[in-house]
Amino acid sequence: MTTPAPLLSVNNLSLGVVRSGHRPTVIVDDVSFTVAKGERFGIVGESGSGKSLTLRAIAGLLPAGIDALSGSVTYEGRDLFSTSSAARRKLMGPEIAMVFQEPMTALNPVVRVGEQIAEGPRRHLGLSRAAAMALAIEMMAKTGIPDPAKRARAFPHELSGGLRQRIMIAMALSCRPKLLLCDEPTTALDVTVQHQVLRLLEQLCDDFGAALIFVTHDLAVVNQTCDNLAVMYAGHIVESGRVKDVFRDPRHPYTRGLLDSAPDFDQPDRALVPIPGFPPNLADRPSGCAFAPRCIHAQPGCLVASPALESLAPGRSVACIESDSIFQGVPA
Repeated sequence: MTTPAPLLSVNNLSLGVVRSGHRPTVIVDDVSFTVAKGERFGIVGESGSGKSLTLRAIAGLLPAGIDALSGSVTYEGRDLFSTSSAARRKLMGPEIAMVFQEPMTALNPVVRVGEQIAEGPRRHLGLSRAAAMALAIEMMAKTGIPDPAKRARAFPHELSGGLRQRIMIAMALSCRPKLLLCDEPTTALDVTVQHQVLRLLEQLCDDFGAALIFVTHDLAVVNQTCDNLAVMYAGHIVESGRVKDVFRDPRHPYTRGLLDSAPDFDQPDRALVPIPGFPPNLADRPSGCAFAPRCIHAQPGCLVASPALESLAPGRSVACIESDSIFQGVPA
């Protein structure tokens, strides 16, 4: 049986800062992954690991001064890096949408939230002002916003953080995109509201058949939300696979460190084990494995060669030359 083509393919993507007379400072280095239609894919790692920049490269929203150095991003067979800016803007909304980390900075503070949601359907779907506003109110109701007709007339500062995030979700899904990009959308929310927003995202993605890429540092969020994940460290993917497999049997010391340093509500008495040291300065990358200076299992060879991401099994990969010897027979 023929395997269907992925919805999105990121191939050997490298991002960085280019300065005249200097070598490029590489921030994201040789990242590759695919996302199937309807799949929920998580990208996890510490702040500065390159996960949000990877997401912004897909959306065509890289910050000024950061460029794609090599690689490609292919959406439904179309190379987005070779697509014109005008054509790419037309994709954002009806095909690809994004939910940002902090809605207070993403929303326009002087435009009523209903009008902000209605803007996409007016521009991309050709709806009249009245029809677009009716759709905006409908989407607000779908995201669980109480009294949506009244709330549609509010400005962002008049709403709570949870409601603002729901506005962002309603805005992103208003044109029924095929791919939803989420950049830590629940970080600033309390636990109860976070749970509600996650369940909402899952439900709406199911309803609309949208694929989801969810960027976060929170392992519990990925465990609740995603089917597959990639673990990033210092701009590299160091481990990838199905969420349940990676969490049950982590094969990279960094993944194991993330799990050991996070609370486990099934084992409330388990001591948390912090990862020693700090992430490397990307402007002065160490030779060999970037995690080696922090790794308690590092061997001399780890300081020499930068390990490639190699397959352990179908759909499961790790970038660690000592993985087999470290975790042979070690319970997760």
